[in-house]
Amino acid sequence: MDIIGWLGVCIGVVVPLPQLVRIFKTGKVANISVLTYALLVVTISCYLLHAIKIGDAVFTVSNAFNLLTNSLVLIMLIRGRHDRSG
Repeated sequence: MDIIGWLGVCIGVVVPLPQLVRIFKTGKVANISVLTYALLVVTISCYLLHAIKIGDAVFTVSNAFNLLTNSLVLIMLIRGRHDRSG
């Protein structure tokens, strides 16, 4: 059954990448919700802390990668919105 968990990790890690690549390529952050990504980062952080606490490698790895990629999206969104307002 671990293979199903690791398959989920692989899929979950790939999910935020298209958004991240789009922002890097275009530099545009219009119509992307900062609040959604802020809540997502908080949620993933909670999941990661729980996964570490219970010692679950699959969910620790998955949430660590997702926290990294979604945090990058959030940072780029905040910077992009700040740059537009200046």
